[in-house]
Amino acid sequence: MKPSAFAYHRPGTVDEAVATLAGVGDDGKVLAGGQSLVPMLNMRLAAPAHLVDVNRVDGLDEVRVVDDGAGASVRVGAAARHTDVEHDAEVAAVLPLLRQALEHVAHPTIRNRGTTVGSLVHADPAAELNAVLALLGGSVTLRSTTGSRVVNASELVTGPMQTCLRPDELATEAAFPVPQGHTGTAWTEVSRRAGDYAVCGVGVLVTVDDELRVRSARAAYVSMGPVPEVLDLTEPVAGIAAGGARPDEWAAAGRLATARLEPDDDIHATAAYRGHLAGVLTARAARAAAERAVARAGDTTGAST
Repeated sequence: MKPSAFAYHRPGTVDEAVATLAGVGDDGKVLAGGQSLVPMLNMRLAAPAHLVDVNRVDGLDEVRVVDDGAGASVRVGAAARHTDVEHDAEVAAVLPLLRQALEHVAHPTIRNRGTTVGSLVHADPAAELNAVLALLGGSVTLRSTTGSRVVNASELVTGPMQTCLRPDELATEAAFPVPQGHTGTAWTEVSRRAGDYAVCGVGVLVTVDDELRVRSARAAYVSMGPVPEVLDLTEPVAGIAAGGARPDEWAAAGRLATARLEPDDDIHATAAYRGHLAGVLTARAARAAAERAVARAGDTTGAST
C-alpha cells in the first residue's frame, strides 16, 4: 500500500519546526527516523495531512554527556539515531544501560535509522527506551512557539502509543540521568525471534553500599502493561551480599515482580506465561546488575556499569 497524500515540510531550525507544527495543528506528524511512522503511513493506520521532517534541523542530532553540578546525564537529541547512542564510547562508559537495552531494539538496520527520542514519543508498550527512561527517572524536553517544558518519564506516556505531547510541540531532547554510587545495571528480554518485540523485557538497577551489600534495587518492564511498569525490588534483597548471593535470594525479587505485575493475554503469550517470564528474568537481571555494581565499587571513574 501507499500512504495517503500529504504536504511535506523540511524546516532548518527548531523555531521553524515548531512554527510549522503550530500552523498545521492536529493534521501534522513529525518525521525523524520514520521506522515506526512510515509503515503506519503505508498501511494507512496514520493519515496526516502534513509531515514535518526534522532530520535537517540544526543541533538535533547531538549525543552528549552533561554534568550540571546536580549530577551527570546523557542527553540525546531528537534526530540522533539509536546506533549513535549505542556506539558512543562516552555514553557506554557512564551509562551502560542504554547500550544494554539498545542491543535488543529490532535489528541493526532499524537502529541505523530509528531515533531514540522518536521511540520515546511513539510510546509503544514494548519499546525498551521508555522503560529505560522510566527506570532512571529521566525526562523529555518539549518545545513549542510558546516556550519549552520538561516532562518527566512518569508523565510522558499516558497509554499505549499515547503521550502528553500537544500537537504543536516538538520533542527536542531526552535526558537519561546517570545513577550515582556503586550501581550496576542489566537488561534482558525474551522474544519469539531475534529482533521481534519482547514478550517480556526487564531492566534492573542495583546499588550496593561500601560493604558490597544491596542497598536498593529497581526494575522496569516492557510488554507487561499499557505503559512502562517500574517496581521497587529492594525489600526482598536488601542487605544480601551482592557478589555472592545464592540464586534463591535473587529469586525472591522475581517472585515479587510476578506478584505485582498484571499483564494481559494476547496472541503472543498468555498472562501467566508473561508473569512467569517476569519472575525468571527479574532474578537473572538483578543478579547481573549486582555483580556489575560490585565491579563498579572498585572503579574510580564515577561511571555505573
